[in-house]
Amino acid sequence: QVQLVESGGGLVQVGGSLRLSCAASGRTFSSSVIGWFRQAPGKEREFVATISRNFGSTAYADSVKGRFTISRDNARNTVYLQMNSLKPEDTAVYYCAATDPIYNPTIYFTRVGQYNYWGQGTQVTVSS
Repeated sequence: QVQLVESGGGLVQVGGSLRLSCAASGRTFSSSVIGWFRQAPGKEREFVATISRNFGSTAYADSVKGRFTISRDNARNTVYLQMNSLKPEDTAVYYCAATDPIYNPTIYFTRVGQYNYWGQGTQVTVSS
């Protein structure tokens, strides 16, 4: 079982930066694939970024590629999402997600249904 708590959201101006954190409890965190998703009002939850168990494999949505960076610190059971050059269309509730333990160290996942555990979300608002 993994419990996830996001933090770091807030109000920022266009072009600004935020760093989201996702703190996890549970002994299996280092064996889990971690993803960030977001959901804007009236829209479906969408993939943002993901990172494999061994840090070596990452993937990003085209809309955030080059602006967002996902990283993880397994010693601290924490995953980060560094968001730079923020745009109004980045406004959403951001969710951290984790899988059950994964054997493959380099695999990652981009679909909502591939994750087993979710945080409560943190609001990011980008004002123009």
